[in-house]
Amino acid sequence: MRSLFTTRRVVTKAVDGVSMTVGPGEMVGYLGPNGAGKSTTIKMLTGVLVPTSGRVEVNGLVPWRDRRANARAIGVVFGQRTQLWQDLPLRDSFELVAKLYGMGRNRYLSRLAAFTDLLDLGPFIDTPVRSLSLGQRMRGDLAAAMLHEPPLLYLDEPTVGLDVVAKARIRDFIANLNADTGTTVILTTHDIADVERLCRRAVIIDEGRVAYDGDLDALRRRYLPYRELAVIVQPPLPEWDIPGVELVDTVAHHGHVILNVRHDPLMLSTPEAIGRITARVAVVDLTVKEPDLEQVIHRIYTAR
Repeated sequence: MRSLFTTRRVVTKAVDGVSMTVGPGEMVGYLGPNGAGKSTTIKMLTGVLVPTSGRVEVNGLVPWRDRRANARAIGVVFGQRTQLWQDLPLRDSFELVAKLYGMGRNRYLSRLAAFTDLLDLGPFIDTPVRSLSLGQRMRGDLAAAMLHEPPLLYLDEPTVGLDVVAKARIRDFIANLNADTGTTVILTTHDIADVERLCRRAVIIDEGRVAYDGDLDALRRRYLPYRELAVIVQPPLPEWDIPGVELVDTVAHHGHVILNVRHDPLMLSTPEAIGRITARVAVVDLTVKEPDLEQVIHRIYTAR
C-alpha cells in the first residue's frame, strides 16, 4: 500500500566526472562491469545522448550540437544492434551507406573491394542481412562503419557472442586498420582477450567513475605485481626457502610447483629468480606466466 501513495526517487549518475583525452591513432580499451557507464559514454561521444553537465569534444566538435558533422567523422559498431537493412542484401546496405555519406563511385568501389578481401565478405555479400550468421553480420557492420573512412571508430562489444574464428578475424581487421590508416579506436568489451590483442591503454570505470587510466603493463604491475612460474621438478621437493620466490601450491607426487615471483627488477628479476630456482632444485620444465588481465580487473573491482 505504501508504494501506491509514497514515491521515492533515486538519482543515479550513469557517468560521474569521467575525464580523459584520447589522441589520434590510439587504441583504448574502455572497460567496466555491466552498468558502469561504458555505453552511456559512447552514446554521448556519438551525439545520441546529451550530458547534464560537463564538456565533450570529438575532433573539435560538440557531438550533440554538430551531429551531422560529427557523424561524418566517426564510425560506430554496437554489437547488440545493426546499422544494416535487414531485408536487403549486404551489398545493397553498403550502397545505401555510400549514398548517405556522399561517397564517389570510384572511391566506394575501391573501399568495398578492400573490405571484401580483408573481411572475406565475398561468400555472403549478396545474402539478405536477416539470413546472415552473427559473425557474418558483425563483419558487415564493421565494413559499413568504416566505408566512408572516418578517422575515429567506436566499438561497443563488437565480438559479443562470436566464435573463436570470427573473433580472431575481427580483431585482425581492427589491428590492421589502425596500423595502416592510423584510425583511432575506442573499444568497450567484456572479452579481455580483445583488449590484450588490440590495446596498449585501458580506461577502467566503475559506478560511472574512472578507476584506472593508463598502460596495460603498468596496470598488471600495480594490481598484481608478480609473475607466476609453473615448474616441474624432480622429487623429492626440498624445504622451500628461496629468497624472493613464494611457494603457492604443489602437487608433490607429480613434481608440479606453482611459484610467485614479485615483478620488481630492482629487487629480483625473473631471470635471477629462475637462476635461484635451478640452483636449488632439479628442474624438468618451467613456464613463466604473466598476470591475466581479467584477474587484474577483478582485483580492482573487489578492492573498491
